[in-house]
Amino acid sequence: MKIYTKTGDGGETGLFGGERVSKASARVEAYGEIDELNSVLGVVRTHTLGREGPDDFDALLATIQSRLFDLGAELSNPKGKDLGIPLVDDEDVEAMERAIDRAELEVAPQKTFILPGGARMSADLHVARCVCRRAERRLVTLAGEAEVRPVLVRYVNRLSDLLFTLARLANHRAGNEDVPWVGRRKTG
Repeated sequence: MKIYTKTGDGGETGLFGGERVSKASARVEAYGEIDELNSVLGVVRTHTLGREGPDDFDALLATIQSRLFDLGAELSNPKGKDLGIPLVDDEDVEAMERAIDRAELEVAPQKTFILPGGARMSADLHVARCVCRRAERRLVTLAGEAEVRPVLVRYVNRLSDLLFTLARLANHRAGNEDVPWVGRRKTG
């Protein structure tokens, strides 16, 4: 099978079911952002494969990547055709909440706003968090135009919380402090 089909050369792409839409449509933007997030998580996982990061992060992030692929497939399926894949559900959201709770047990309580940085893995997790927030905004935009199951927005919202918490945990396990935000004092 050839990688190029030439069917998108005019600025349109095909959805599940054969419908053609603009590559700039809210639906394509939403699942494109989910795909970008998945790719960034792949970068984050290189830390675990290189043993620079915590081993327990890899399994968690691998599961999330698979769920994001499922979520993207659902978004590219406007007619709701059975894709034969599991759909993201409340159980997935609850699993992330449990992962957040476990991670928070290891880190000191947050007392100030923090800046992205510290260990490389922490910084990469913050990049993933930002991409996740953008994906969430695109998903909310799509939900304003078409039917989107509310659990998908909850899943992506909770994922950004998890990525923030994992960034803090990555710093902690690397022996780094969180980078505190220090506001500039107002003069005059």
